Amino acid sequence: MRLFRRRRDRQTRRAARPVEDVDLDSLLALVADSLGYACAFSADGGTLTLTSDEQQTGHTVRLAGLRAEARRRSREDWPVLVSGHLSHVLATAGEPFDACDLDQVRPLLRTRLRPADDAETGVVGRHLSADLVEVLTVGYGEAARPVRPEEVGCWPIAAAQALEEAVGNAARDGRLSVEAIDLGGATALRLSGTTGSAAAHLRRLGDYLRVPADGVLVALPSHSAMVVHPVEGIEVVRAIERLRLFAQRECDPEAGGLSPQVYWWHDGRLTLIRADLVSQDGQVRLVVAPPQAFARVLAALAARPEGGPGG
Repeated sequence: MRLFRRRRDRQTRRAARPVEDVDLDSLLALVADSLGYACAFSADGGTLTLTSDEQQTGHTVRLAGLRAEARRRSREDWPVLVSGHLSHVLATAGEPFDACDLDQVRPLLRTRLRPADDAETGVVGRHLSADLVEVLTVGYGEAARPVRPEEVGCWPIAAAQALEEAVGNAARDGRLSVEAIDLGGATALRLSGTTGSAAAHLRRLGDYLRVPADGVLVALPSHSAMVVHPVEGIEVVRAIERLRLFAQRECDPEAGGLSPQVYWWHDGRLTLIRADLVSQDGQVRLVVAPPQAFARVLAALAARPEGGPGG
């Protein structure tokens, strides 16, 4: 009898769930109730089904990603996390795909740039520059929406790999058209298309133009277009000014504009070249504060004999 009891106790201990999972389940049940839903957990705790009197079919919620995200956060953040996740599941119940299933959504992954100050919380992304965030999205065209960390947490790949795949998808949506434009003393190329993420083609600029060793200047006034100027000679100083004024004119925040600033694309990195319009003594002038690495490039260009090799 004693041996049987010990064996049963060992089985009970093996079946015991982590206290964090038990606490998270309790919170899920409370939040579901506050939203007007009853809930039932699967035997393995992997899913939760939400049901209500108003709806005949229930909503299945995958919990692997939510549990993973909860482990990365303090318990004080759990109520907001759980409430946001369940509200999101209910709000997206009509989508024709399950965002927690990578096989379904892999072809639908894209990226979209957002100003860092405007980037939402609870999204998956990375800084492309100090002031721009590359956000992972899923969906069709204009209906694409940001992917939540709890959804990525259900996938067998890391968020970084998902972002790389999304960039590849966006670049394969179609080639950009290339047009030479005169910015008033500085020649540049405008790359544009129907894509919502022209910046995804930054990594493939070599398919459109010869990229010098010192990189290119880039303006990103909208999601569908970018303007580039090669860094090949000291005339790049004038190009910074012209690109900055161009981006200022073309970037309309109310129409979905992206950035009025100028950037340096070099060695696979996008770096902000801070250039501010300053009013002084009744005049407006441009004050440029290049990053140290770009300042060294400017110094080398200034010292280069006129007509010398451009790198």
